[in-house]
Amino acid sequence: MRYNDTAIDFKYLLVNERDKKFGLTVDSVGFQTIPPNTFYPPAKHPKSHFFKPDKGRILSSNHIIYISKGKGVFSSVTTGKTNIAEGQIILLFPGQWHTYSPSKESGWDEYYIGFEGKIIDNIVAHGFISPDNQILNVGVNGDLVNLYVNAIRVAKEDKRASQQYLAGIALNILGTVLSLTQNKNFDSKESVQKIELAKIIMIEHIHKNINMREIAASLGIGYSTFRKIFKEYTGYTPLQFFHELKLQRAKELLTETSKPLKQIAHELHFGTYEYFLSFFEKRTGQSPSNYRK
Repeated sequence: MRYNDTAIDFKYLLVNERDKKFGLTVDSVGFQTIPPNTFYPPAKHPKSHFFKPDKGRILSSNHIIYISKGKGVFSSVTTGKTNIAEGQIILLFPGQWHTYSPSKESGWDEYYIGFEGKIIDNIVAHGFISPDNQILNVGVNGDLVNLYVNAIRVAKEDKRASQQYLAGIALNILGTVLSLTQNKNFDSKESVQKIELAKIIMIEHIHKNINMREIAASLGIGYSTFRKIFKEYTGYTPLQFFHELKLQRAKELLTETSKPLKQIAHELHFGTYEYFLSFFEKRTGQSPSNYRK
């Protein structure tokens, strides 16, 4: 079963002179799932970012690419040809030739964000990240995916000060990557990695009603074991965690949009409008309309 059917979702952004004065600007953010035996990269991207893997390309900004599923290969002038596995980060640097592509047999799921400015130049100059070490191991991590998902949402909403919001998310992504890589204290047990995969499935399908038993089956775990280790790891049962994600998104929609309550309930697949009202008030102590006010 392939849960991630989003296929491709991205935004390329224009940056004005005022935004540049902030010190960090984001020029692109997105996600794409590449099924096995399909063309890569998808032809939907603009010419500035489209490339042929056999020829490679050179970009003008820094990028952080996260492979959450699948495997492939990466090459650059400093790294040489390197195998890429799920749970790995690829760092791209401006002016540097590189190329990468998923394996034909497995495909991959790829999250990316591109940014530039004096802040990242300073980070690179002081050696926090380097072209000499472009592949970082962070493991399968739902929190990291959530940062990318939020960045895509903010970019597509394109509200005032969205560049500053995105700059904060980009630095959060980088900080998370460095913490996971340098401390190396995250639990790499197979069971924990599967829980992180389950979290990613839930994050990516927050607008749907997914079956927790099917998630467990797709990860090769019996449901009772899956439920037990999920609660031990997160403090929530799988369904409770999924509901918490929906609640958080509902709060964002209430405060950041003028969408009617019934539309929010429908978008987040709460079943019925009445159930949404009851669920929200039980979890927050107030009605959705009062929360919005």
